[in-house]
Amino acid sequence: MPRNRRPQDREEKREEILAAAQRLFIDDGYESASMGQIAKSAGVTVNTIYWYFRDKDDLLVAVLDRLLAEALAQYTTIADRPLGDRLLWALDQLERLHGLVNTVHTRAPASPAVHAWHTGFHQLADTLVADDLRKAGAAEADLPAMTAIGTFVIEGLLTHRPDDAGKRAVIDLLVHRLTTAPTRT
Repeated sequence: MPRNRRPQDREEKREEILAAAQRLFIDDGYESASMGQIAKSAGVTVNTIYWYFRDKDDLLVAVLDRLLAEALAQYTTIADRPLGDRLLWALDQLERLHGLVNTVHTRAPASPAVHAWHTGFHQLADTLVADDLRKAGAAEADLPAMTAIGTFVIEGLLTHRPDDAGKRAVIDLLVHRLTTAPTRT
């Protein structure tokens, strides 16, 4: 491996590559951000990126993991808020990253790495929502369908992008219906 301008910790260099990729993926889009542009922005060669990441999808997954870790850290500060407020917060986070959300949905069928990340993301989101629904008294047998409805609503809001009042109305109705729905016996 060629020496860089200065000795640099492996993890520090990896973080610089991730920061450059994150910035370019968000600002320019995944498809537009070439490995050459990422390398230039990170101050490394393209070959150096491949010492750290198998391919562009592996780099994308690392960026997504980084963004998810940041979001989960922020989520802990609002975890005591009502479910509707937390869902609106999550929707806002996803809207800010709409290009990456679209990229994940586009790349998942073609990339096992992105597909695995996407599946894990939905499992995490479903778990968080199911815990709230369980606390509200939802029947365990109803939780998979109820969390799926929540996912469909969030993805619909991301696609159709109503104004803030429209988002609030949809989320409030969703939470009301999910938390007051009769349970199956």
